Amino acid sequence: MSIDVQIERVIRVDAPGIGARIKDARERDPRSVEELAKAADMTRANWYRIEREENDVLPEPTLRKIEEVLGVNFGVSFDN
Repeated sequence: MSIDVQIERVIRVDAPGIGARIKDARERDPRSVEELAKAADMTRANWYRIEREENDVLPEPTLRKIEEVLGVNFGVSFDN
């Protein structure tokens, strides 16, 4: 019996000021932080941590969800 093995590649890019950019976009949105966080499947506390850039890493799926909820594109790309 063969076991499927997965290969994973992690790519990280710097996104200086992404927290402030998220906060600026949030402040332009009429919805509350609670509403935005819920729409992005996260807690309000986590949203604020992201804005304050307290996390060492912001997973791409989380960033994309925030972009979707806020209707913005922060221009973060993984192209070489």
